[in-house]
Amino acid sequence: MISKKTKYAIKALLHLAKNYGEGPTLIGHLSETEKIPKKFLEAILLDLKKQGILGSKMGAGGGYYLIKKPNEVMMSQILRSTDGPIALIPCVSLNFYERCDDCIDEASCGIRDVMIDVRKATLKILSATTLEDILKREHRLSAASKSHKTKKKNKSN
Repeated sequence: MISKKTKYAIKALLHLAKNYGEGPTLIGHLSETEKIPKKFLEAILLDLKKQGILGSKMGAGGGYYLIKKPNEVMMSQILRSTDGPIALIPCVSLNFYERCDDCIDEASCGIRDVMIDVRKATLKILSATTLEDILKREHRLSAASKSHKTKKKNKSN
């Protein structure tokens, strides 16, 4: 399960992606629009800036903005920036490997073997999914939802 921090980071980044190229967005506006507590959002945005995903501008017309294009920001990068390892157990992590304390033999551990498959499948999806991809999905899902509601309304008349 992703943390609240990661969910808020994704929501904030999606907002910035929707407005990519339109200049910086104020934290207050982002906080209000996306319903993210302002203090928490400030810390999240600072972390994303340190990771090279966001830039900021001080003063009038200031705020945060995406440094990269929305089609260059991968979900795997966001998750690692906010939550750390993507792997469910430390012994299968690519970037945060730790041997499990209770492990007798990694080579014959069935749990580890399954978790490697889970990590690979998860990484395949997250590494191939960008902010732009999510925006496209939201657009497609919104259109499908509106179409479904219209059909349902017409049937009831």
